[in-house]
Amino acid sequence: MRRGGLTQEAPPLLNITAIARKMLDEFASSSDEQSLALKIEIVGRGKNGFQYDLQLVPKAEAENDDEVTEIDGWTVLIAKTSVPYMDGVTLDYKEKLMGGGFHFDNPNPLWADEMSKNVQATIDEHVNPTIASHGGSVSLLSVKDGDVTIVFGGGCQGCAAVDITLKNGVEKILKEKVPEIKSIIDATNHEAGSNPFY
Repeated sequence: MRRGGLTQEAPPLLNITAIARKMLDEFASSSDEQSLALKIEIVGRGKNGFQYDLQLVPKAEAENDDEVTEIDGWTVLIAKTSVPYMDGVTLDYKEKLMGGGFHFDNPNPLWADEMSKNVQATIDEHVNPTIASHGGSVSLLSVKDGDVTIVFGGGCQGCAAVDITLKNGVEKILKEKVPEIKSIIDATNHEAGSNPFY
């Protein structure tokens, strides 16, 4: 396992079931890329728990701060910000009526620190009910050194008035309820929304 450029022996953060390993091998065998790694990142949180981005990527695309470990013959890259929430996680593959899909069994709390918990609670209790009437939603991505990174979803993704919503609504509510916040960063890909900027 590599931490900050150093190699250490440690238990793997992630467990991979036999069926998940089999499906990963099948997907990899259909790729033209000869040296693939499994990249995992927690990209959001919601009522159903963590939201993940799981990709097969060339090993050369590993970020410098990725947690790199070998699990059952697979090189696994875990985004730095996701590492605290991946301990004891199991990656499984579940068959469904409309096809199968990968599934994470994650025993970790959605947020580990008190400030993140407070920001999440404020979003759930005050921010999202306020913008729900416009079909919008806000998800918390991260809280680091007082900087809060969020993404807009629903009707707010790509809405031309999102700057007003952020400054006069979301930012005002969050800073009022959680005074430790220094800044709020909008990491939304607004060009992918249904009402993109022109």
